[in-house]
Amino acid sequence: DVQLVESGGGSVQAGGSLRLSCVVSELTSSDYCMGWFRQAPGKEREGVAVIGSDGSTVYKGSVKGRFTISLGRAKNTAYLQMNNLKPEDTAVYYCAHDHSGLSKPCWGQGTQVTVS
Repeated sequence: DVQLVESGGGSVQAGGSLRLSCVVSELTSSDYCMGWFRQAPGKEREGVAVIGSDGSTVYKGSVKGRFTISLGRAKNTAYLQMNNLKPEDTAVYYCAHDHSGLSKPCWGQGTQVTVS
């Protein structure tokens, strides 16, 4: 099974930065996407940023200009650079990986981001 492992969460003050990482245990397709989602207490999970294997990106409106999603050189790692963090960014952040050969997207275990 494909496994996703996230890291990089933590607690920061408003205006600070964090960088999240997500490592996929194996890439079974060269055409895939990876994304970051978040879920705040009492709220539904929402998409934050998505990147395709071709480098195309899509961002949630409220994070545009502050967050950057990217792929590592080995392509099995996705990063989310988060700058100018705001208290409303506080949530558990999840990484997801998907391609046409998977019956459903793969999810990581989540990493907590707290902005005070």
